[in-house]
Amino acid sequence: MTSNDLPAPESGLLLTHFLTVSDVARSREFYAEVFGGRVVLAENPCIVKIANSWIIMNPGGGPTPDKPGTVLEPPGTTDVVSAFLNVRVADIATFYAEARGKGAEFLTEPIDRKAEIRCYLRDPDGYLIEVGQATGMLEGIFADPPAGT
Repeated sequence: MTSNDLPAPESGLLLTHFLTVSDVARSREFYAEVFGGRVVLAENPCIVKIANSWIIMNPGGGPTPDKPGTVLEPPGTTDVVSAFLNVRVADIATFYAEARGKGAEFLTEPIDRKAEIRCYLRDPDGYLIEVGQATGMLEGIFADPPAGT
C-alpha cells in the first residue's frame, strides 16, 4: 500500500463517501467487484478505492465524543431516500452489462433522460446508486424539470 492508496491529501481536500453497512465483507466484495474497486484496507474502517475516489465502510454504532447523540446504522427502508451515490461512466451499456454479469441488480435498464442515460441499482444494504452517462447535457440539452415544479 502506498500513500496514494489512502484518502489522505497532501494539500487541500478530497471527497470520500462513508457507508454504514451491516456486513463489511459483503459490502467490500460488492464495491470491489461491481465497480472494479481495489481494497486498500479490509476493516476498521474498510476502504475501497474506486477510480478517483474511495468508499469507506464500517458497521453502525452509537454516539462517540466527536458525534454526540448520533447513531450510525444501515438504511431501515429503501422506500425513502435522501441521498445516494452518483457514479458517472463513459459507456453505460457496457457498465450495465458487466455489472449485471457480476450479480448487480438494477431497478430498471438504462433510460434516456435527454441530458443523460441513467439507471439505478442497490448495494447489499439497500443504498441507492445512480449510474449515468452524460449525453445531451454535453450539447446543452437538459432533462425536463421534476413533475409538480
